[in-house]
Amino acid sequence: MAGTPLAETPVGWVLPRLIVGLGNPGAKYDRTRHNIGFEVIDALAKSYPDISLVENKRFQGVAGEFRSAGERTILLKPTTFMNISGQAVRAVLDWYKLDPASVLVVYDDMDLPTGKLRLRLSGGAGGHNGMKSIIAHLGTQEFPRLRIGIGSTDKSGDKDSAVVSHVLGRFAPGDRKIVDAVIPMAVDAIDLSLRKGVERSMSLYNGREVEL
Repeated sequence: MAGTPLAETPVGWVLPRLIVGLGNPGAKYDRTRHNIGFEVIDALAKSYPDISLVENKRFQGVAGEFRSAGERTILLKPTTFMNISGQAVRAVLDWYKLDPASVLVVYDDMDLPTGKLRLRLSGGAGGHNGMKSIIAHLGTQEFPRLRIGIGSTDKSGDKDSAVVSHVLGRFAPGDRKIVDAVIPMAVDAIDLSLRKGVERSMSLYNGREVEL
Protein backbone atom coordinates (compact mmCIF):
# COMPACT_ATOMS: atom_id res chain seq x y z
CA MET A 1 0.00 0.00 0.00
CA ALA A 2 1.34 3.40 -0.95
CA GLY A 3 1.00 6.31 1.39
CA THR A 4 2.61 9.50 2.58
CA PRO A 5 6.23 8.84 3.66
CA LEU A 6 6.57 8.71 7.42
CA ALA A 7 9.56 9.08 9.71
CA GLU A 8 11.49 5.98 10.74
CA THR A 9 9.80 3.78 13.32
CA PRO A 10 11.21 4.52 16.79
CA VAL A 11 13.19 1.67 18.36
CA GLY A 12 11.00 -0.49 20.60
CA TRP A 13 7.68 0.39 19.01
CA VAL A 14 5.34 -2.55 18.49
CA LEU A 15 5.08 -4.01 14.96
CA PRO A 16 2.47 -6.81 15.00
CA ARG A 17 3.20 -10.08 13.19
CA LEU A 18 -0.06 -11.95 13.88
CA ILE A 19 -3.38 -10.22 13.23
CA VAL A 20 -6.32 -12.07 14.77
CA GLY A 21 -9.95 -11.22 14.03
CA LEU A 22 -12.46 -12.67 16.47
CA GLY A 23 -15.83 -14.15 15.57
CA ASN A 24 -17.85 -17.35 15.37
CA PRO A 25 -17.66 -19.74 12.40
CA GLY A 26 -20.68 -20.59 10.28
CA ALA A 27 -23.18 -18.80 8.07
CA LYS A 28 -25.62 -18.15 10.93
CA TYR A 29 -23.09 -15.78 12.54
CA ASP A 30 -22.01 -14.02 9.34
CA ARG A 31 -22.10 -10.20 9.63
CA THR A 32 -23.33 -10.29 13.23
CA ARG A 33 -21.96 -7.71 15.66
CA HIS A 34 -19.74 -10.34 17.33
CA ASN A 35 -18.12 -11.17 13.97
CA ILE A 36 -16.82 -7.75 13.04
CA GLY A 37 -13.28 -9.02 13.68
CA PHE A 38 -13.76 -11.59 10.91
CA GLU A 39 -14.97 -8.87 8.54
CA VAL A 40 -11.86 -6.78 9.18
CA ILE A 41 -9.55 -9.74 8.50
CA ASP A 42 -11.38 -10.48 5.23
CA ALA A 43 -11.06 -6.83 4.17
CA LEU A 44 -7.40 -6.73 5.20
CA ALA A 45 -6.66 -9.86 3.14
CA LYS A 46 -8.31 -8.29 0.09
CA SER A 47 -6.21 -5.14 0.48
CA TYR A 48 -2.94 -7.02 -0.08
CA PRO A 49 -2.03 -8.91 -3.25
CA ASP A 50 -1.51 -12.66 -3.18
CA ILE A 51 -3.12 -13.43 0.18
CA SER A 52 -5.29 -16.55 0.37
CA LEU A 53 -7.17 -17.27 3.57
CA VAL A 54 -7.48 -21.04 3.86
CA GLU A 55 -8.52 -23.50 6.54
CA ASN A 56 -5.58 -24.66 8.63
CA LYS A 57 -6.37 -27.49 11.03
CA ARG A 58 -3.06 -27.07 12.85
CA PHE A 59 -4.02 -23.51 13.72
CA GLN A 60 -7.72 -24.29 14.35
CA GLY A 61 -8.67 -21.47 12.06
CA VAL A 62 -8.60 -19.84 8.65
CA ALA A 63 -5.18 -18.31 8.03
CA GLY A 64 -2.99 -16.60 5.43
CA GLU A 65 0.50 -15.11 5.17
CA PHE A 66 2.06 -12.07 3.52
CA ARG A 67 5.12 -9.87 3.90
CA SER A 68 4.97 -6.49 5.63
CA ALA A 69 8.01 -4.31 6.26
CA GLY A 70 10.07 -7.28 5.12
CA GLU A 71 8.64 -9.58 7.80
CA ARG A 72 6.26 -12.53 7.60
CA THR A 73 2.82 -11.53 8.85
CA ILE A 74 -0.03 -13.95 9.57
CA LEU A 75 -3.78 -13.30 9.43
CA LEU A 76 -6.03 -15.56 11.51
CA LYS A 77 -9.75 -16.13 11.97
CA PRO A 78 -10.16 -18.80 14.69
CA THR A 79 -12.80 -21.43 13.92
CA THR A 80 -12.93 -22.64 17.52
CA PHE A 81 -15.94 -20.46 18.41
CA MET A 82 -15.44 -17.27 20.36
CA ASN A 83 -15.14 -18.65 23.88
CA ILE A 84 -12.03 -20.72 23.10
CA SER A 85 -10.33 -18.42 20.59
CA GLY A 86 -7.14 -18.58 22.66
CA GLN A 87 -6.45 -22.13 21.51
CA ALA A 88 -5.99 -21.01 17.91
CA VAL A 89 -3.89 -17.98 18.83
CA ARG A 90 -1.62 -20.11 21.02
CA ALA A 91 -1.21 -22.66 18.22
CA VAL A 92 -0.02 -19.99 15.77
CA LEU A 93 2.35 -18.40 18.29
CA ASP A 94 3.91 -21.76 19.11
CA TRP A 95 4.30 -22.74 15.44
CA TYR A 96 5.99 -19.49 14.39
CA LYS A 97 7.74 -18.95 17.75
CA LEU A 98 6.23 -15.50 18.14
CA ASP A 99 6.05 -13.43 21.30
CA PRO A 100 2.57 -12.53 22.64
CA ALA A 101 3.43 -8.85 22.19
CA SER A 102 3.47 -9.43 18.42
CA VAL A 103 -0.27 -10.28 18.39
CA LEU A 104 -2.88 -7.69 17.40
CA VAL A 105 -6.43 -8.80 18.17
CA VAL A 106 -9.41 -7.18 16.43
CA TYR A 107 -12.79 -7.54 18.11
CA ASP A 108 -16.16 -5.99 18.92
CA ASP A 109 -16.76 -3.81 21.97
CA MET A 110 -20.14 -2.91 23.46
CA ASP A 111 -18.60 -0.11 25.52
CA LEU A 112 -17.82 1.93 22.40
CA PRO A 113 -20.35 3.65 20.10
CA THR A 114 -20.98 1.86 16.83
CA GLY A 115 -18.02 2.31 14.50
CA LYS A 116 -15.64 3.93 17.02
CA LEU A 117 -12.07 2.56 16.87
CA ARG A 118 -9.82 2.20 19.91
CA LEU A 119 -6.27 0.86 19.71
CA ARG A 120 -4.43 -0.12 22.89
CA LEU A 121 -1.11 -1.81 23.63
CA SER A 122 -2.52 -3.90 26.49
CA GLY A 123 -5.48 -4.25 28.83
CA GLY A 124 -8.02 -6.61 30.32
CA ALA A 125 -10.77 -8.57 28.60
CA GLY A 126 -13.52 -6.11 29.48
CA GLY A 127 -16.04 -8.95 29.72
CA HIS A 128 -15.31 -10.18 26.18
CA ASN A 129 -15.17 -13.98 26.23
CA GLY A 130 -12.86 -14.25 23.24
CA MET A 131 -10.35 -11.95 24.89
CA LYS A 132 -10.67 -13.83 28.19
CA SER A 133 -9.67 -17.00 26.36
CA ILE A 134 -6.72 -15.38 24.60
CA ILE A 135 -5.40 -13.80 27.80
CA ALA A 136 -5.69 -17.17 29.57
CA HIS A 137 -3.86 -19.07 26.81
CA LEU A 138 -1.12 -16.47 26.39
CA GLY A 139 -0.66 -15.98 30.12
CA THR A 140 -0.53 -12.21 29.69
CA GLN A 141 -2.67 -9.24 28.69
CA GLU A 142 0.34 -7.33 27.37
CA PHE A 143 -0.51 -7.48 23.68
CA PRO A 144 -2.12 -4.92 21.33
CA ARG A 145 -5.79 -4.89 20.47
CA LEU A 146 -8.09 -2.97 18.15
CA ARG A 147 -11.60 -2.62 19.55
CA ILE A 148 -14.46 -1.69 17.23
CA GLY A 149 -17.60 -0.27 18.79
CA ILE A 150 -20.88 -2.12 18.27
CA GLY A 151 -22.96 0.02 20.62
CA SER A 152 -24.68 -1.02 23.83
CA THR A 153 -28.05 -2.60 24.43
CA ASP A 154 -30.89 -2.24 26.92
CA LYS A 155 -29.74 -4.41 29.82
CA SER A 156 -32.97 -4.21 31.80
CA GLY A 157 -34.46 -7.56 32.76
CA ASP A 158 -32.24 -10.53 31.95
CA LYS A 159 -28.89 -8.79 31.41
CA ASP A 160 -27.04 -11.86 30.10
CA SER A 161 -29.79 -12.66 27.61
CA ALA A 162 -29.87 -9.06 26.38
CA VAL A 163 -26.11 -9.04 25.81
CA VAL A 164 -26.14 -12.36 23.95
CA SER A 165 -29.03 -11.21 21.77
CA HIS A 166 -27.20 -7.96 20.97
CA VAL A 167 -23.80 -9.37 20.06
CA LEU A 168 -25.26 -12.24 18.03
CA GLY A 169 -27.67 -9.96 16.22
CA ARG A 170 -27.03 -8.08 12.98
CA PHE A 171 -26.61 -4.35 12.64
CA ALA A 172 -29.62 -2.18 11.86
CA PRO A 173 -29.38 -0.61 8.37
CA GLY A 174 -28.12 2.74 9.67
CA ASP A 175 -25.48 1.12 11.85
CA ARG A 176 -24.51 -1.21 9.00
CA LYS A 177 -23.61 1.84 6.90
CA ILE A 178 -21.36 3.08 9.69
CA VAL A 179 -19.69 -0.32 10.03
CA ASP A 180 -19.16 -0.61 6.27
CA ALA A 181 -17.42 2.77 6.38
CA VAL A 182 -15.28 2.00 9.44
CA ILE A 183 -13.93 -1.36 8.24
CA PRO A 184 -11.65 0.27 5.61
CA MET A 185 -10.50 2.69 8.32
CA ALA A 186 -9.68 -0.28 10.57
CA VAL A 187 -7.72 -1.86 7.70
CA ASP A 188 -5.73 1.37 7.27
CA ALA A 189 -5.05 1.52 11.02
CA ILE A 190 -3.76 -2.06 11.00
CA ASP A 191 -1.64 -1.47 7.90
CA LEU A 192 0.00 1.53 9.56
CA SER A 193 0.59 -0.54 12.71
CA LEU A 194 2.37 -3.17 10.62
CA ARG A 195 4.60 -0.64 8.90
CA LYS A 196 5.20 2.04 11.54
CA GLY A 197 4.06 0.59 14.85
CA VAL A 198 0.88 0.42 16.91
CA GLU A 199 1.83 3.61 18.74
CA ARG A 200 1.85 5.62 15.50
CA SER A 201 -1.50 4.18 14.50
CA MET A 202 -2.98 4.97 17.92
CA SER A 203 -2.04 8.62 17.53
CA LEU A 204 -3.81 8.88 14.17
CA TYR A 205 -6.86 6.65 14.50
CA ASN A 206 -8.03 6.73 18.11
CA GLY A 207 -10.99 9.07 18.26
CA ARG A 208 -11.34 9.48 14.49
CA GLU A 209 -14.96 9.65 13.35
CA VAL A 210 -16.51 8.01 10.29
CA GLU A 211 -17.93 10.46 7.76
CA LEU A 212 -20.95 9.21 5.81
